Amino acid sequence: MKLYDCAIIGGGPAGLNAALVLGRARRSVILFDDNKPRNAVTHESHGFITRDGVKPEEFRRLAHADISKYPSVQLARTKVVDMVKRGHSLFLVQTSAGEVFQARTIILAIGLKEKLPNITGVTDYYGTSLFSCPYCDGWELRDQPLAVISENESHRYSMASMVYNWSKDLIICTNGVGSFDHQQRAKLHSRGIRLYEQRIAGFKGKSGRLQKIVFVDGTEVARTGGFVTSNWHLAIRFAEKLGCRVNESGGLAIDDYGKTTVEHVYTAGDAATISPAQLIVAAAGGSKAAMSVNTALTHLDF
Repeated sequence: MKLYDCAIIGGGPAGLNAALVLGRARRSVILFDDNKPRNAVTHESHGFITRDGVKPEEFRRLAHADISKYPSVQLARTKVVDMVKRGHSLFLVQTSAGEVFQARTIILAIGLKEKLPNITGVTDYYGTSLFSCPYCDGWELRDQPLAVISENESHRYSMASMVYNWSKDLIICTNGVGSFDHQQRAKLHSRGIRLYEQRIAGFKGKSGRLQKIVFVDGTEVARTGGFVTSNWHLAIRFAEKLGCRVNESGGLAIDDYGKTTVEHVYTAGDAATISPAQLIVAAAGGSKAAMSVNTALTHLDF
C-alpha cells in the first residue's frame, strides 16, 4: 500500500491550495473531495483579487487544472468516513467505498455545515437574495431595503451595524427569539433601524428574489434582500476521535501555523473558527497548513 506524505480531507479552497503548495514541494498528496461544498448555493464568490465574481464551479475547475500539473498530487472523488492514527506518523484513512489509504500527515480542510433558522421558505431565497456574509455579497445589495434575520442575540447587533455600511434602509428580524438591551435599542433607533421581534411566517417573492417578509401577526414588510445568521458545526466529527482538542467556539484548536493538538494533524479553512471564511482567507489557510506540513516532513526526513 502506498504511503502518502499527506492526506488532505476536503476539496474546497483551503484543501485545493494546500494540495497545490505541497505538489510544488514535491510531496506525494492524496486529496479527498466528495464534491459537497458548503457554498453549494452560492452563484458567485467575491473578494479574491483576479477572481472577483468567479462562479464556484469555475473556481474548482481552474484549481483542478492547476494541481493537475503536479504528478505527485492525486485527487480522490470520494468521502472519508474514518481515520485512525497508528504510531508517531502514520494515519489510516478509510473512504465510503471501503478503501484504506496511508499517510504520514493529515490536513483537515473539512469545512462547515450550516443550519439556517427554522423559517418556512428561507432556503428558497438563500443564495439568491438572502446571504450570510456582507463582505461576500453586500456590494450587490447596496442601497436596497434589507433585513438582518437572526436568532443569535450575541451576533445580530454587530451584524446589523456592519450591514448598515451597505444600506441605511435596514430592519432586524429576531424571529421571536431574545431581545436587545436599552443601549442597543437606542442606538438602532437613532440609526433608523426598525426592529421586528415577532416570529416570521414566511416570505413572498419569485425565483429566489425576495419581495416581502411576512410575520405571524399578518404584518408584511417589503424587502429585496438581506443577511441571515446560521448555526455552524464541523462537517465531520472524526477529528475529535483522533484526539484533536476543540476550542471555545466549537472549532479545532490550532496554533499559528494550522497545527492541531495532535502531532502531524493540521487544519485549514473554516474548521478552526466555526465561521465561514472568504475564499481568499480559506485558500491562505491552506497554503499556511501546507507549508507547516512540509516543514514537519523535512524535520522528519533530513
